[in-house]
Amino acid sequence: MKKEENYLLRIPLRKENLNWTTDEEGNVTLEIENKGFFNRLCQKLLKKPKITYIHLDEMGSFIWPLFSPGKDIVALGREVSEKFGDKAEPLYERLAEYIKRLESYGFVIFE
Repeated sequence: MKKEENYLLRIPLRKENLNWTTDEEGNVTLEIENKGFFNRLCQKLLKKPKITYIHLDEMGSFIWPLFSPGKDIVALGREVSEKFGDKAEPLYERLAEYIKRLESYGFVIFE
């Protein structure tokens, strides 16, 4: 029987080749290059952009720079709780769902 892993103890890391910027208010924007044959075809035929910009909300912009080796989701949650208090509740459910979504889009990997 496979041992269940506690998801909150996983360590998310930003994907290395992903470009991102932070503006003067601290808002993070991810820059996703649309590569591959299908994307190039859509760029030519449908005038789709070569780069898609994804603007993170306030909490996402706070969390994004915190991803670092050795920092698990529980540690991230403590920092989010300090910054946002009750506004972040239910904290770990929201944080886990947010990180799962980032992973599904290929923006983060796990250490």
